[in-house]
Amino acid sequence: MNAAFLVEALTSFLIVVGGAFALLGSIGLARLPDFLTRLHGPTKATTLGVGALVVGSMIHLNTLGYGFSLRELAITLFLFITAPVSAHMLAKVAMRKKMKRIDNKSS
Repeated sequence: MNAAFLVEALTSFLIVVGGAFALLGSIGLARLPDFLTRLHGPTKATTLGVGALVVGSMIHLNTLGYGFSLRELAITLFLFITAPVSAHMLAKVAMRKKMKRIDNKSS
């Protein structure tokens, strides 16, 4: 197989997977019933989605001859560090304010 084809396939795979994770995270944010469960959408799935998109972009730009971009690497690291910390802080505030959990069970 051609090396360029493998790089394009890897880049395409990362972009599709990243888009799928971002979409699932966004749907979870919109559809889940209460604040604490809505935290899972953007902090888990969307973080993985945007991370995969940025890594795919890094690989694509490297094949075009621009080299590995330190900006995109910094974006990825910043995202993976700040998203869990901010979600933890939001969850602590929600617990301190004693926010109610909504059960969305059909009878």
